Amino acid sequence: MSFPIHRPRRLRRTEALRGMVRETQLTANGLIYPMFACPGIKVRKEVRSMPGIYQQSPDQVVEECREVVDLGIPAVILFGLPEKKDEAGSQAVSVTGAVQRSIEAIRKAKLNLLVVTDVCLCEYTSHGHCGVIENGEIANDPSIALLADAALSHARAGADIVAPSDMMDGRVAAIRRKLDENKFTDVAIISYAAKYCSAFYGPFREAADSTPQFGDRRSYQMDPANAREALREVALDLEEGADIIMVKPALPYLDVIARVHERFDVPLAAYNVSAEFSMVKAAAAKGWIDEKRIVIEIITSIQRSGASIILTYHAKDLARWLPRC
Repeated sequence: MSFPIHRPRRLRRTEALRGMVRETQLTANGLIYPMFACPGIKVRKEVRSMPGIYQQSPDQVVEECREVVDLGIPAVILFGLPEKKDEAGSQAVSVTGAVQRSIEAIRKAKLNLLVVTDVCLCEYTSHGHCGVIENGEIANDPSIALLADAALSHARAGADIVAPSDMMDGRVAAIRRKLDENKFTDVAIISYAAKYCSAFYGPFREAADSTPQFGDRRSYQMDPANAREALREVALDLEEGADIIMVKPALPYLDVIARVHERFDVPLAAYNVSAEFSMVKAAAAKGWIDEKRIVIEIITSIQRSGASIILTYHAKDLARWLPRC
């Protein structure tokens, strides 16, 4: 009887052996936890479609950030909700905005935490689009001027990194120029370089109150059918001064993450977005899946594809489940 010479199963026999040869070592070190800051004091309102995720006033944001630090998660990204909205999203630059106040509160608490801020207008505009509207269209250049001002307001409040998510052409260069002119040369930029017009953003739009009041975002976010275009978008943003680039969403675009990872030697982030999170939570609540195993497998697949930085609403659970380094 003939027996195989090569026996790959030898190295799968025990958890110790599997761990020793594991190619993708998942830790909390590359996780960023998304949070939603809103006006007020002692406000903590759960997002209906995202169990365990809250709209929170700055004082409550700080309290959850203490938990984030204790869990070993190195960074949060803040999204803001304004007191009022207008056509131009003017509250995005307010020094008393929920994001700006949250950054200041985190700094005052002296938490060892990287603070990333989302830079966009959709949460702040009355129409829910990511830019200024002129003649029924999203006007690119007037929009990037406002986005640059918003990024500067975040830097002044104490942000470590600003992350433009609007997909306007040239916004990275405008933000980099605005930051440098105001002596914030050390503030980094994570660019949502390849952000697709995706159905996976539904629960986020409830959390950020950012549903477009008319039309959709297909004229500025990427067509889900395109992969080569993502490489061009990444190249342009790097040329404009992005320090880290991002693919969003993550799971439906693992092929894009892999292509970007192969082409560009820069830090790569991916956003495990709201519907990816909510679908897991809904199935787990029904008892249909093993939530822990599913989440670890999903996040491992994103890292295996090439993303070393992962934005995910599962971050706190992952930090509890994964070994500390």
